[in-house]
Amino acid sequence: PATWYWYRFRVGNEVSPVGRTRTAPGFGYRTDQFRFAFASCQNWEQGYYAAYKHMAEEDLDLVVHLGDYIYEGRPNPQALRPHEGTGEPITVEQYRNRYAQYKSDPNLQAAHAAFPWIVTWDDHEVDNNWADEIPQDPEQQSREEFLERRAAAFQVYYENMPLRRFSIPSGIDLQLYRRLTFGDLVEFNVLDTRQYRSDQPCNDSIEPRCPEAFDPNATMTGSEQEQWLFEGLDRSRARWNVLAQQVVFTQHDWTAGPESEFNVDAWDGYVAPRQRILDFLKQRRPSNPVVITGDTHSSWVSDLKADFNNPDSETVGTEFVGTSIS
Repeated sequence: PATWYWYRFRVGNEVSPVGRTRTAPGFGYRTDQFRFAFASCQNWEQGYYAAYKHMAEEDLDLVVHLGDYIYEGRPNPQALRPHEGTGEPITVEQYRNRYAQYKSDPNLQAAHAAFPWIVTWDDHEVDNNWADEIPQDPEQQSREEFLERRAAAFQVYYENMPLRRFSIPSGIDLQLYRRLTFGDLVEFNVLDTRQYRSDQPCNDSIEPRCPEAFDPNATMTGSEQEQWLFEGLDRSRARWNVLAQQVVFTQHDWTAGPESEFNVDAWDGYVAPRQRILDFLKQRRPSNPVVITGDTHSSWVSDLKADFNNPDSETVGTEFVGTSIS
């Protein structure tokens, strides 16, 4: 426990560079300090990975990747560095080629070689704004076609990511949500907000919320994962409890003035399940709850209010939203 290990791989005559990883402190072991970074949204076409170059030079115990490790978009010949291929990946071979291109970046390689990583996906690992068994554009592909694509994307995600054996995919299913504890200091609850969610309401756009955004039966995580989260937070003895997840949790009005517009692909489109989490944090009071988030390509720090419509209501946690890598 709490030990650095150095390693390399040999395949035929090829020998990899030396990498290292660090094992976690023992469960409940007194841990006074833990440094980690989090990242998301590394669109190959839109920018370089200088952030990873500097991250690899830090003294970190862990990197948490919150989704959009690849982007599934078709190549743009005018891009800074175009995607490979001729279209969006839909097969195992095409997803493997896309990951191979992303992993060819030396700065990304350096960050992987320097630290252990915890990963979760968002949407672009499969298809933009997908929701459970529903693609972004259901009029352009059948349910069966999308599920074949989802199974291919899940298989290649597992092949390329540092995941446990229980995450080996079975067709269209992959067990991704999980809990990682580092001594008595911090526990990470890694969420999956894509595989089990209800379809986005209100035309899946940034606009005034429709009644469906308040549907009490809507879900972002599915009931089983939600219960797993509550039970884990209730049992946690860590001094900090982190929810590592994908899309902005805080209520965020995108329009100035009396009108309101909300991004319903984020938690603002799933008001009831978000309120259940806020109510739990207020009532059960796990120690120091923090939400870390990617997706939105900008940086925010927010108080998590028991009632977002009442600024004077109790603060029950904090959210840190990190900007994109590229």
